[in-house]
Amino acid sequence: MPAKLDLNRAIPMYISLLIDTFLLDSMSIIYKYVSLFCIRRIYSVPDFIFQHKVFYNPVEFALYFLGGTWKMPILWRLNKATMRYSELKKSMPHITHKMLSSQLKELESNGLISRKAYPVVPPKVEYSITRKGKEAIPIIEIFRDYGLKMMKANNIDTSRDDRKK
Repeated sequence: MPAKLDLNRAIPMYISLLIDTFLLDSMSIIYKYVSLFCIRRIYSVPDFIFQHKVFYNPVEFALYFLGGTWKMPILWRLNKATMRYSELKKSMPHITHKMLSSQLKELESNGLISRKAYPVVPPKVEYSITRKGKEAIPIIEIFRDYGLKMMKANNIDTSRDDRKK
């Protein structure tokens, strides 16, 4: 892992270099870097490791659980009803079996959905959203609303929006 930069020492040295370089004719540049340094100190979150991956901010961490093409659509469908694997597959015709299977496993391991297997032949498995998964639904709604807004702004047909039904 690369050595961490000590901002408490680096920023003052950088400002000193700016002063020497610009001979104080450009106070706006110095003000900009001092402002950025103050903002970074107030709002920054230290880097952290989770499941052998380094995260740099909470947004990146949240997207680890919800990001990708298929996780949010799966959660969206399971929020409406408990579904079997085949029902999920039929509702998302463009997803491959391998991708659906891996996404369901990831969502289950992260506690966003639960899997219930029934001891019958042929095997019957149902997926449902958990309380933790339901917490993500308002975020998904915000993403959907923003996506619909962007589609309209770019003259893309939104008549297939399933909330209109």
